[in-house]
Amino acid sequence: MGFLQSSSSSSSYFTTLKWLGFVTAVWVQAISGNNYTFSNYSDALKTLMNLNQLQLNNLSVAKDVGKAFGLLAGLASDRLPTPVILLIGSIEGLVGYGAQWLVVSRKIQPLSYWQMSIFLCLGGNSTTWMNTAVLVTCIRNFRRNRGPVSGILKGYVGLSTAIFTDLCSALFADNPASFLLMLAIIPFAVCLAAVVFLREIPPSTSVEEEKEEFKYFSVFNVVAVIVAVYLLGYGFIPNPSRALSLGFVIVLSILLASPMAVPVFSFVKTWNLKRSNDKSDDIEGKISEPLLSGAENTVQTGEINEKTEVTAVEEVPAAKKKPEIGEEHTIMEVLWTVDFWVLFVSFLCGVGTGLAVMNNLGQIGLALGYTDVSIFVSLTSVWGFFGRIGSGSISEYFIKKAGTPRPIWNAASQILMAIGYILMAMALPGSLYIGSIVVGICYGVRIAVTVPTASELFGLKYYGLIYNILILNLPLGSFLFSGLLAGLLYDAQATPTPGGGNTCVGAHCYRLVFVIMAIVCVIGFGLDVLLSIRTKKVYSKMQSSRRSKKLTAASNNR
Repeated sequence: MGFLQSSSSSSSYFTTLKWLGFVTAVWVQAISGNNYTFSNYSDALKTLMNLNQLQLNNLSVAKDVGKAFGLLAGLASDRLPTPVILLIGSIEGLVGYGAQWLVVSRKIQPLSYWQMSIFLCLGGNSTTWMNTAVLVTCIRNFRRNRGPVSGILKGYVGLSTAIFTDLCSALFADNPASFLLMLAIIPFAVCLAAVVFLREIPPSTSVEEEKEEFKYFSVFNVVAVIVAVYLLGYGFIPNPSRALSLGFVIVLSILLASPMAVPVFSFVKTWNLKRSNDKSDDIEGKISEPLLSGAENTVQTGEINEKTEVTAVEEVPAAKKKPEIGEEHTIMEVLWTVDFWVLFVSFLCGVGTGLAVMNNLGQIGLALGYTDVSIFVSLTSVWGFFGRIGSGSISEYFIKKAGTPRPIWNAASQILMAIGYILMAMALPGSLYIGSIVVGICYGVRIAVTVPTASELFGLKYYGLIYNILILNLPLGSFLFSGLLAGLLYDAQATPTPGGGNTCVGAHCYRLVFVIMAIVCVIGFGLDVLLSIRTKKVYSKMQSSRRSKKLTAASNNR
């Protein structure tokens, strides 16, 4: 009896800790999208440092180059515990954004161009440590629901831009210095909270647990949608009063804290079940298999389950040298597969062009005659959230229902994104609103779908490094499409201004940029269709495996 009580308590502890970790992961993601907020303070940097558009865009590239060093976070994820990875990222962000705040607030004299590039690089790299810690840990903890996990976590990354933008607008009247101070301090504080709870916990081992997880994820989805709609609504309020702004901040804080109800409910439910079993006259008859009491044995159970759940196909003999797609790969094996490079290049087509729009939204809006561009930043952020959270759950549903390859959703997003670029090139009235929404949705789909796809095709053993290799597309795409394409073509159309900068007003400023990016998206569409065809068998086997497990579970319950 004592052993069973101890086992039940251990199970309750691990389940609660897993959900507490996921809640703090959500909070980390809600503040780790600071890389997408450059447009909110880019004009202040441009004016203060007397930069032309190419120089400003190259500063944004320096920010994204920081993500190239995410390979260090990927390597560390297999060697260091999650709390250490989080601490490294939070301290880096404090230094990187703190230095930018000192410059923009004029606490110190403007730094040289190369020094500012280094601090932007530090700020950009900080998010790779946060994202790696969160994604790798949570996908391993909830490996049977990778789509919803990716959608929710990446969805909050998309919302983080709107969260920071609206908070700054409500509290500091869009002051760029105050905005940078928030980017430095808030992520650091949130990561300190996540250090306590976010860690690897053995995943679920039964169909019933998988279904219960999916129900809890539905709660997270509903809360996230409410937050997104709330942020979107506030963005359209013209000149809100001080009282209304403070009320907005209070309600937003409550909404962001509300997911804590899930681990509380999970703990109470598990505890009540334990008490009910303790009162039973025949507790052994109610428990078909005793839980392992030691944490070490529990981890071993998770490792055994990982072997059966990580891969999409049946386990192959150990003597086989070259793994099939869907099985565990080493890094070198990943890099030698055609499928990885198809995924890599198609990812570049989507996120590279999307980043170019996000980095240049400030100048795009000013070129089209808008004096306040914060609404476009918020639109891209909020609709990026809907793209992320929707595609994660929808793609997971269709895998379970019909074995639909997850990359097919990337293909659909590429075509829609190409249409959005054409609309922005035409510069019709309201086209920037529509374009911001379309780019946000498609960029979100691209991010949320690619993250679980990589784990399903190449396994979870080296997932931290695989993820960060894919993330190399962010600095590469920023350099190609924002630093070179957008920067050079804008400067070719712009006229010099006193002080050394330049400016361009009119639809012609970015027209050719949008046309070229639309063509790139069509190429990405073709690559995604190719990957969907090549991986059809993998996802069909995933569907068959899950269906057989459900039938077995149903048979055992009879």
